[in-house]
Amino acid sequence: MSLRPTLDFLLYEWLQVQTLSSRERFAEHNRETFDAVLDTCERIARDKYAPHNRTVDTQEPVFDGERVILPQATHDAHQAYVASGMLSAAQDHGLGGMQLPFTVESAANAFFACASISIGAHLLTVGNANLLMAHGTPRQREVFARNEFEGRFAGTMCLSEPQAGSSLSDIATRATPDGDGWQDDPLGPRYRLRGSKMWISTGDHELTENIVHLVLAKVPGPDGQLVPGTRGISLFIVPKHLVSEDGQLTGERNDVALAGLNHKCGWRGTVNTLLNFGEGRYPVRAPGLDGQGSGAIGYRVGAEGEGLRCMFHMMNEARISIGMAATMLGLAGYYASLDYARQRPQGRPLGNSGKDAGRPQVRIIEHADVKRMLLAQKAYGEGALALALYGARLVDEQHTGTREQAREARLLLEVLTPIIKSWPSEWCLEANSLAIQVHGGYGYTRDFPVEQYWRDNRLNMIHEGTHGIQAQDLLGRKVVMEGGAGMNLLSQRIQHTVQRALASDDERLVRWGHALSAALDQLLLATRDAWSHTEPSQVLANAVPYMQAFGHVVLAWTWLDVALSSRGGTAPDTGRVIACQFFFHYELPKIGAWLKVAAQGDRTCADMPEEAF
Repeated sequence: MSLRPTLDFLLYEWLQVQTLSSRERFAEHNRETFDAVLDTCERIARDKYAPHNRTVDTQEPVFDGERVILPQATHDAHQAYVASGMLSAAQDHGLGGMQLPFTVESAANAFFACASISIGAHLLTVGNANLLMAHGTPRQREVFARNEFEGRFAGTMCLSEPQAGSSLSDIATRATPDGDGWQDDPLGPRYRLRGSKMWISTGDHELTENIVHLVLAKVPGPDGQLVPGTRGISLFIVPKHLVSEDGQLTGERNDVALAGLNHKCGWRGTVNTLLNFGEGRYPVRAPGLDGQGSGAIGYRVGAEGEGLRCMFHMMNEARISIGMAATMLGLAGYYASLDYARQRPQGRPLGNSGKDAGRPQVRIIEHADVKRMLLAQKAYGEGALALALYGARLVDEQHTGTREQAREARLLLEVLTPIIKSWPSEWCLEANSLAIQVHGGYGYTRDFPVEQYWRDNRLNMIHEGTHGIQAQDLLGRKVVMEGGAGMNLLSQRIQHTVQRALASDDERLVRWGHALSAALDQLLLATRDAWSHTEPSQVLANAVPYMQAFGHVVLAWTWLDVALSSRGGTAPDTGRVIACQFFFHYELPKIGAWLKVAAQGDRTCADMPEEAF
């Protein structure tokens, strides 16, 4: 089964992305140019990525003490991706970009994620460069971001530390001004960094000439002590190899050392590292610097103490990208299990007089329970894809819409980003589990790809902010920020879809419209009741169940809106409407239990004494 028909429907019939051509930035585009991009990416993914998904899973990166060795397939895929121009697809023509809508860019990149998520780890380079375009100096944009868009340099984000994990307020990497003239370096205020960073994807490799690390670190105060909390965090560009002010390599290695590779259950083809900054393995004594060889050279991005604010630009992009990665892994498993179910004969239908052993076996797709598992995968995967592309469409609205459209897009993205990241990470993982179940015993062998899809997807509930962090962000901040403006706007959008459904002559759509309206009322009431508790710990104790319910309401809205565009009577349209029906019959009713514990501030988990475990 192909991803393309689903993408075409969502882009052109549901989101009407071709209408973006009326905007000045996208005036040179039309459906023909959009299709050309999709065709190119589909072909590269089919030829360079999909055939090697198992290869990069079994031939993990190896560090030989000097360099990281990757399979040739990874090098070939990377070169093909760079040649496609997708690294700069959404950028200005002046940067070599296509000025492509982000919605189309996201859809095109979906092919790579579906073919091999381990190979297609370009999201950090693009996110790194986009951050520098938003917060860097003109010289930083020219030297680092431009070279990333051109594929000469790769990019990372360095946040976590071995002792701190997700608690960024506890990071200990420090940055000190680098001698005389530290403020006058053409590449930005120059510092020496010392510390360690953990879980750094693509932290070391030889796919590119250089690697641009964006590193969070604290600048000591006058007393030499680090400022507690996140207020003292600044952001620094720390290149693996030092560069001149025109972007050329100087030939000197920065003091960034690979301390080891992390060996994961999934995404095995993507290098994941522990990096040491300033340990002295590669002492820097470049002319014009302090000459002491103590610390890695870093150039500050933005103002001192504003590092976390700048980094959120990249983090939010990465969260949306992880949601798409989880979605495509879910769909990859769905396609594999659907193909298997259509071919695998097993069992016989149950008639009024029981099973007739003399009759031929039927394919397992003819069994109701297998259909249930396939339909759940379709509902989770295609629903998550629709939501992710809707989020991408909001990005285009934010950048190219009217002032009011941009304001509304920003508010909706604030509220929806935790859902776009977390919901696919949980429910497309469940889809992968069901894909294994459809295969039976074969599902957990390496003879079939579905066990790898599950392993790959299991990382995404942790990647770029764990499930619990996303939930606390949603309930603790996003639904109440700016007086609840984002939540109110989302409610209006949902109610608009409800009214369209209620005006339909299709009894099913009317019934689902009523169900969605009731679910929204439940969600709004639970949100109010959760915040009626005065103790913050009680409000957030059940943030994850709250987020699960919130996500299900959002997905029910997404599916109903998709179904309203899917009434043509064709087989794909029928499949979408039945997937919507499945979600309303099997999934939306789950929200009551989740919302109840959140609304009541249930303390079962919070009050469990440690010794009782």
